[in-house]
Amino acid sequence: MEITLINRTNENILSWYEMFRRIARNAEKVLDLEDDLEISVTFVRSVTIHKINREYRGIDRATDVISFAVRDAESFIAEEDTDLGDIFININYAKKQAKEYGHSYEREIGFLFAHGLLHCLGYDHMTEKEEKIMTDLQHKILDPIVPRV
Repeated sequence: MEITLINRTNENILSWYEMFRRIARNAEKVLDLEDDLEISVTFVRSVTIHKINREYRGIDRATDVISFAVRDAESFIAEEDTDLGDIFININYAKKQAKEYGHSYEREIGFLFAHGLLHCLGYDHMTEKEEKIMTDLQHKILDPIVPRV
């Protein structure tokens, strides 16, 4: 999977690239995906993700991660398109949630990437059944890379 990182913060995000590659490779294995897929990940702060959430989802608050799946879009033309979409990760929430959940910042960033990736692959958590499927997949994909404490 080709991963493009975009930084809209003042943090060094390049250190996350290798972890994302490992998570993506494991997702390819777990989900039996082709390895020619593409995803973009943009690191933002709460103010930016709040604007995105309000403008595109009609929700007037910040959140931890937002995904825009290409294959969910009406403009999706061909199944052979390899672009999965875009993930926006809020580093402010990631730091806060890592403390709240009692795990590392690395685990939280990895979780947000895996969660966003699954959304871009068409998974959701609107029902209990969907949530269980998505949660189980997140653990199968992430735990071998960044174990739970």
